[in-house]
Amino acid sequence: MLLRVVYRIAAMASITGVIAANAAEIPPPPPPLPHAIHQRLADRPEMLAQWVARLRESPSSAARPATKPVPATTNSPWRTLTNHPTFTPGAMLLLRDGTVMVQDNGSSNNGTRNWWRLTPDSSGSYVNGAWSRLASLPIGYSPLFFASAVLPDGNVIIEGGEYNKGKLVDTRLGALYRAATNSWTAVPPPKGSQWTQIGDAPSIVLANGTFMLETINNPGKAANLLFNESLLTWTPTGKGKADTGGEEGLTLLPDDTVLAVDFKTAGTGNNSEIYNQTTGAWTSAGSTIVPLFNATAYEIGPQLLRPDGTVFVAGATGHTAIFDSRTHVWRAGPDFPTVGGNSFDVADGPAATLPNGNILIIASPGTYSRPSHFYIFDGTALIRAADTSNAASTSSFQCHMLVLPTGQVLFNDSIYDVEIYSDPGPATPAWAPTITSVPRQLKIGGTFALTGRQLNGVTQGAAYGDDYQPTTNYPLVRIVNGTTGHVFYAPTSGSTSASIAPKLLSSTNFTLPNAIETGVAKLAVVANGIASKPVAVTINP
Repeated sequence: MLLRVVYRIAAMASITGVIAANAAEIPPPPPPLPHAIHQRLADRPEMLAQWVARLRESPSSAARPATKPVPATTNSPWRTLTNHPTFTPGAMLLLRDGTVMVQDNGSSNNGTRNWWRLTPDSSGSYVNGAWSRLASLPIGYSPLFFASAVLPDGNVIIEGGEYNKGKLVDTRLGALYRAATNSWTAVPPPKGSQWTQIGDAPSIVLANGTFMLETINNPGKAANLLFNESLLTWTPTGKGKADTGGEEGLTLLPDDTVLAVDFKTAGTGNNSEIYNQTTGAWTSAGSTIVPLFNATAYEIGPQLLRPDGTVFVAGATGHTAIFDSRTHVWRAGPDFPTVGGNSFDVADGPAATLPNGNILIIASPGTYSRPSHFYIFDGTALIRAADTSNAASTSSFQCHMLVLPTGQVLFNDSIYDVEIYSDPGPATPAWAPTITSVPRQLKIGGTFALTGRQLNGVTQGAAYGDDYQPTTNYPLVRIVNGTTGHVFYAPTSGSTSASIAPKLLSSTNFTLPNAIETGVAKLAVVANGIASKPVAVTINP
């Protein structure tokens, strides 16, 4: 996805009158440029200036006409939001109080300091949710294409950024969002000359709850960093990594290890690797059988664990591959189809594991091109799904997906289209969390402990090619009042594990919000859009 914003800035600079208050008037960003050009321009600022000047003169920088989202037909699984955002939405994260945190990409679609919150209505509907402002990132930090995670205590970490304030810098800046106080704290960059860049590096929350960041320029050495949230410090890990680590995704497996498909092929074949959090080392996980990285743009699509223990990896080559986490054996998956004479792939882009175990994914032709189409991977085949209203003007790399507590998928295309996908297929009961212990008498404002199995679910929810990590493998506590039917989420924190091992016993704390209604209610735990069987509780003043 490298240099996409350089191209975008140049195109936007050549257009007059496109920066408008209404996000629906923002033209789609033009396609980015190949990775090799990005590397040359990053090292040569004078060449970067020349390239921008050339793009300003290029006919390809002409704006596409912007159209407003079209409401879905009655039989479509897509629904546009009742309250459309007044800003340009970008990265999305599900907070542990059931609200959604969304970055404002700004009128130039280059990232800003600003964040917004989407709160579901009293019935729990996100389609009818309301928007409100959150605190802004520290001054000087306006990233685009960055690492991110929701931490076990409910806080959020944002690290790096391929771009900062619209400039290609591979920044080392970072910040910690404290959900309880709606405030940000700057995170000092890692020390040492080998940690010169963070940029759009991959990241993951390990099974033990530690946030791990992957460097983008340190092959053969300590390829990763572990974050100490209390001290705001970093510790190197990840011995033996075969490649540079940039541009690849990370997937948590049921045995608490982490899978990566190598950014650059190690030796011969298409190498993959496994990280062990106990040893802190990487080892080979074998060949992916088919090539998945685009050799020109150095991109790959998302990789997601399915409830059956297989990992589906979408390639930027048109191929897909499937990894069995139990046997560590790879096999080729179905190729993306050719549509209108164009071979489709995912050169960066999002996907989401639906509650029924299938995967919703968006693909587009070639690298960063349009149009896009949606597909469902059912474990065997890629099946064409309904498109959003703006899919014809969208490339996969622009888009974001997030699994909601309702089991729906929140989608945006970084321009103006925000829609929610509903799949009628039910989840298998064995994939749901189960509650083994929770107090039945609860007091408003009080904090309580809940114990259960599979509280984090058995998948990670959603993924992107390399930038952005919208995973949701953590418990939410949903309470439905027995009289009014109103839905409330009690913020969770202090989870004892982030593992997605089946039937794992763990616990979490939850705090009743002051706005919750009293009386008899039903309480359930939700992970990755799948809810436990509810238990009866009483909410007391």
